[in-house]
Amino acid sequence: MSAPAVEPGTKLAERFRVEDRVAEQDGAILWKAIDEVLARPVAVYTFSDSYARTSEVVTAARAASRLSDPRLTQVFDAAEEEQLSYVVSEWVTGETLADMLAAGPLEPERAAALVAEAAEALAHAHEAGLAHLCLRPSKLIWTSGSTVKVLGVGIDAALGDLTSDDPAGEDAAGLGRLLYAGLTGHWPGASDGPIGLPPAPTTPDGQICTPRQVTAGIPGYLDGITVRAALPAALRGQEPLISPADVADALGSVPRPAPVPIATLPPSVPLGPVGGDQDIRFEMSQPMPRTAAHPSRPMDSVRRHPHGPPTMPPTMPGPHHRPPQRPGMVNRAVMTVVVLVVMAVVGIGAWTLGRNIAGPTATKAQPTVSATPSAEPTPVKVSSAKDFDPEGSDGENPEYTRNAIDGKSSTEWHTDTYNTADFGRLKDGVGLMLDMGKSIKVSEVAVTFAKASGAKAEIRVGDSPDLDALKTVAKQSNASGKTTFKSTEAASGQYVLIWFTRLPADQGRFRGTIYDVVVYSPGSA
Repeated sequence: MSAPAVEPGTKLAERFRVEDRVAEQDGAILWKAIDEVLARPVAVYTFSDSYARTSEVVTAARAASRLSDPRLTQVFDAAEEEQLSYVVSEWVTGETLADMLAAGPLEPERAAALVAEAAEALAHAHEAGLAHLCLRPSKLIWTSGSTVKVLGVGIDAALGDLTSDDPAGEDAAGLGRLLYAGLTGHWPGASDGPIGLPPAPTTPDGQICTPRQVTAGIPGYLDGITVRAALPAALRGQEPLISPADVADALGSVPRPAPVPIATLPPSVPLGPVGGDQDIRFEMSQPMPRTAAHPSRPMDSVRRHPHGPPTMPPTMPGPHHRPPQRPGMVNRAVMTVVVLVVMAVVGIGAWTLGRNIAGPTATKAQPTVSATPSAEPTPVKVSSAKDFDPEGSDGENPEYTRNAIDGKSSTEWHTDTYNTADFGRLKDGVGLMLDMGKSIKVSEVAVTFAKASGAKAEIRVGDSPDLDALKTVAKQSNASGKTTFKSTEAASGQYVLIWFTRLPADQGRFRGTIYDVVVYSPGSA
């Protein structure tokens, strides 16, 4: 049976209204659509009768829908039906790495920060058994919301019929090539599709030049990481990076990209899950629309000022520029100092004379006793952490719980994603259970949440990991960012539960996120 024609106005799953045809290749058609339930744009793939890989793409999309890292494209729906098959995913807006490089290489630390975020996201994907296999500059996005997004994990490989005997190694090399591009503005090696960057220069013997041979000022450690990931011919005894996790670890100390004030953002470029120019082994017959020009971009302030911030206007006093003082002010200051010195000398002389007259029977001054300052709360090391959902069976991402207690603000644990803030009315709450290893006194708990507003959270403490046995000692409405819960009464126990009773919004749905937790005990005086 032939599939019905999809055209603007067609509605899928009674909620996704197809609007604009973006691109097509061999019967796989990319559309921009509207989710009428949540009033947001989405990207939709539909497939004609002649397309041979519909089943593979839908299967890959379903696997990708289970990925929970916000830096990866979210898949909302995927259906394989006799009459019509489709995939619905996040519609991403922002600048691709290729767009950013149109004006030349990025600042080295900026390029490294973008790739570090991508590496961590892909490491999560590989833990779930998914790879990208076709990382290109069009797949790395600096979004209009000032975050990093990697497009097309799993789906792009299925669309392009790409496979690899070493997917981890292929994606590590792809990350290395992205870092090379960001540092130099060139693409290292061959490509199966349009890249939009000039090829990397080569040495007389045909080897690709290292980043430092192409662009001056690149730190040696970034040059080394790029070589270890993407240029095996230039290793010279260095250990290669053979997985996205290896690349993420190597770039772990790089400062992460700073958000750009929303007011400075220009009109964004719409990008579906494929993003930019199609480069999955074929060229788009209908390239995705772009704005005609980019008069300013979110990263311009980093890229276009290689010599640091502008100098202060001549009329504004800087740290080493002081306005001249009037002579009258100087004279008054000098006279004040002279008077104070004379008074001090007279006072010391009078005190000495009085002491000599009084003799040895004079009463000695008693030393002043200062009050002992109250001791600061002391951080206590958490023994272990686990997800806590007394009404669930599959857990709440238990593989990520260690991220909340590793002391790194770049890693996180998060709940499952729900359609409503109240867990779809399926449960009263979910949380993260900390095992302190022994019973301790708890004075406060510092939790770093995501910055999204709307969360309600509690701290519960007790000697049993049962919800009913845990005593609520602090609550916080609208918990976001770094939040300190201070115990309203004496509390002690081996277990500390951060308990979400309401979830914040997260990209059109709802989930709770914890980046870091520190538990404090009362300090001793």
